[in-house]
Amino acid sequence: MVNFADRLKQLPPYLFMQLRDKIRQAEADGKDLISLAIGDPAEPTPAYIVETLRSVALDPVNHQYPTDEHKGMLVFRQAVARWYDRRHGVSLRPENEILALSGVKEGIHHFMMALVNPGDIVLVTDPGYPAYRANALMAGAEVFEVPLLAANGFLPVFDDIPEDVCRKTKAFFLNYPNNPTGACANELFYTRLVAWARERNILLVVDNPYSEFVFNKDRKLSLLQVPGAREISVELNSLSKTYNMTGWRIGMAVGGSEIISAMCKFKENVASGVFNAIQLAAVAAMDQGDQDIEIILARYCKRRDQALKTFAGMGITAKPGEGTFYLWLPVPHGYSSLEFTEKLLLEASVLVTPGTAYGPHGEGYFRVSLTVPEALLAAALDRIGNVLKRR
Repeated sequence: MVNFADRLKQLPPYLFMQLRDKIRQAEADGKDLISLAIGDPAEPTPAYIVETLRSVALDPVNHQYPTDEHKGMLVFRQAVARWYDRRHGVSLRPENEILALSGVKEGIHHFMMALVNPGDIVLVTDPGYPAYRANALMAGAEVFEVPLLAANGFLPVFDDIPEDVCRKTKAFFLNYPNNPTGACANELFYTRLVAWARERNILLVVDNPYSEFVFNKDRKLSLLQVPGAREISVELNSLSKTYNMTGWRIGMAVGGSEIISAMCKFKENVASGVFNAIQLAAVAAMDQGDQDIEIILARYCKRRDQALKTFAGMGITAKPGEGTFYLWLPVPHGYSSLEFTEKLLLEASVLVTPGTAYGPHGEGYFRVSLTVPEALLAAALDRIGNVLKRR
């Protein structure tokens, strides 16, 4: 019998693997399941990105170990710098403020292992992305959950975090535009956050893969726009959602040079970097894809409006989130989050995510992903409506 490492025993089952297992089981049972549970865009990656990959993959020079291995190709890091300057007005040094990632989840792990010691406290939001907690536990850290409440616009209240916790805290993980609530931070919040964190010597990690999916463009922000943020912060971003490239596994960490250096030192011992061809295709996406972002954003806006109107007709109403392609909706009266999502799965063959998958403060909510085509979304909403009519 194999005895697992203690760190592995601490980890809860990973949410999205459980959801994918449910999808596979439903398909094996012959059910016509519609999944609104996973944020995986149905539309293909734009053709010019695929064509770039095809052409550069044919070049034998790209068949060897990745150039600049763990850091990422210089041309990739330069493209990231151009993209951040153009999209967010943030000036980055490609040499020491940018690190290529195989997706954001890798960046979360690299930060934890490079900068967090056993016994440190890591602040995570509740509700929040489960990978923050899991990676903190793997690093031997203690996790302190900071509630995100509707009454506060799903923003953390700094004054509610005890000072004795802050004294032991190494890092605070945040995510705006927020998964799962759709909330967005504003410049005032980020300015207060940076001042609060600097006073307490807390590092900030902003998970920002939905940075371009903001319906009110005044809320499209990078934390690095705030004076004083860079030295204590790293921002994790990705091409996955922005360019329909979830399967490509390409992203970036940007921020303070000391933080990036620490992450690089860890990464050079555990990974050999991203395939050159994927990095070069990502350069094409970042340099040529601004129009694609606007098209994709308009698509999600249309689906959001369609879904909110239909849910309102069922008696399920919520203030629309300002960003992401998710809806964070209250469950109907009389159900827990898990009870309602199981009811939809069993009676409607529609899979949504229970709010409690993101933490205890997700109770009373369920999350809907808008990444399916309009016709399939309409069919799923129709099924949900029929279930509620039978109550």
